[in-house]
Amino acid sequence: MTISDAAFSCSVSDEPLSHADSAIGIIISRNIRITNRTSDSNSMWGGRFADGPSSIMREINASIPFDKKLWQQDIRASLAHVAMLAECQIIEAEDATRIIRGLNQIAEEFGAGEIAEDLDLEDIHMHVEARLTEIIGPVAGRLHTARSRNDQVATDFRLWVRDAMDQVDAGLLALQNALLDRAEEHAESILPGFTHLQSAQPVTLGHHLMAYFEMFARDRSRFADARQRLNESPLGAAALAGTGFPIDREKTAAMLDFDRPTANSLDSVSDRDFALDYLMAATQCSLHLSRLAEELVIWASQPFGFVDLPDSYSTGSSIMPQKRNPDAAELVRGHSGRIAGAMQALVMTMKGLPLAYSKDMQDDKPPVFEAHDLLGLSIAAMTGMVQEVAFRTDRMRALAESGFATATDFADWLVREAGLPFREAHHVTGAVVAMAEEAGCGLADLELSRFQSVDERVTEAVYDVLSVDASVASRSSYGGTAPVQVRAQIVAARQKLAGEN
Repeated sequence: MTISDAAFSCSVSDEPLSHADSAIGIIISRNIRITNRTSDSNSMWGGRFADGPSSIMREINASIPFDKKLWQQDIRASLAHVAMLAECQIIEAEDATRIIRGLNQIAEEFGAGEIAEDLDLEDIHMHVEARLTEIIGPVAGRLHTARSRNDQVATDFRLWVRDAMDQVDAGLLALQNALLDRAEEHAESILPGFTHLQSAQPVTLGHHLMAYFEMFARDRSRFADARQRLNESPLGAAALAGTGFPIDREKTAAMLDFDRPTANSLDSVSDRDFALDYLMAATQCSLHLSRLAEELVIWASQPFGFVDLPDSYSTGSSIMPQKRNPDAAELVRGHSGRIAGAMQALVMTMKGLPLAYSKDMQDDKPPVFEAHDLLGLSIAAMTGMVQEVAFRTDRMRALAESGFATATDFADWLVREAGLPFREAHHVTGAVVAMAEEAGCGLADLELSRFQSVDERVTEAVYDVLSVDASVASRSSYGGTAPVQVRAQIVAARQKLAGEN
């Protein structure tokens, strides 16, 4: 077995983090206490500093409270790096083997929650190196040959964001499947379609749900595009200028499942476009989730009464026993603001930074971590609500029939059957709607003579187009709301998803 084979036979998972990890983060317990590290921290910095950091500097400088999330990625990248060093004969194979064994042990300890954070060790990289030194002694220092914490964190963070993108894609796929199932169930169910939240034209509930399927398909494509751009390895760029050691960056890139190494060492360590891409895609996705959440909030209200939300995604009131509050949907709606705020925070952090690495960039991870946790929860909650919500199709139909939603169908009939220009037909239709509104009835309930009092060219045949069922059936253009089109959309969508596997 080669050194590279040994490096990747470790217990560190190459799979994306679980949904639970994406929702709550990885909690590292404090079972093993590493002793005070002021002197170790100075040795990490080198001989340039005679005195240790002040307590304020120690606290502001430490990133371990949040970058401990990167422990899997840090160990995986270190395993690739040490395997490459050995195969390029930069370090001895025996030393590489000891380092690999030590890193595997550290992975087990992290997985068991047995390594505590220590502000004196600053970040996840120093925690791993310090623990490795405790396990195998000074040979641990060879691990840092031909790399810097600058390319190390850039690599770790890319690996984490790549895993995060894969998690989001899996979550959105589950949400799309839930939407498809409910859309198929309600391909013929009548729903009032709105513009300006005013009744416009009848549509089918299946068509409405498929609109969100399309939104989330675009979200998945944005994450996929961002993942493709991300998938280059910064490892080997070192601090900013590359290294004089004869390393093989192609090898480490391949071992970490990157497509290629990054092309410019300065850009490698200072680039956070991949994090911004993630946050911008997450923001757009959260806006779509928020729109669907808002519709559920509105539809669950008594004036609409279109849905009954499940108990599992609702709460009660401490004082009003009749209340069923759509709290899950409201929180999804609220999370979109926090996700957009995280995106804006990183935009402002990166604005105006000169090349290459600056310490400001340490603040790149908290907004990404927070946004990812919120997005994962929002997708999971929305998937559950879509799967379990009870649609009150009788109420939907009643409102669709009561809002003159077939007025456009009457105007279209005047154009087709009576030969009126559409603008004239629009005027005639408006006058008939006003008449029906004054009479307190729907268009289909008006006597023919009332139609003919506005325009004598109206015939008995007009009643064939004034029902909501006739209206939706007539919208059979590609992408329209007719049940036949909705079913065709669902079939095409299922085929597309099947082709992704």
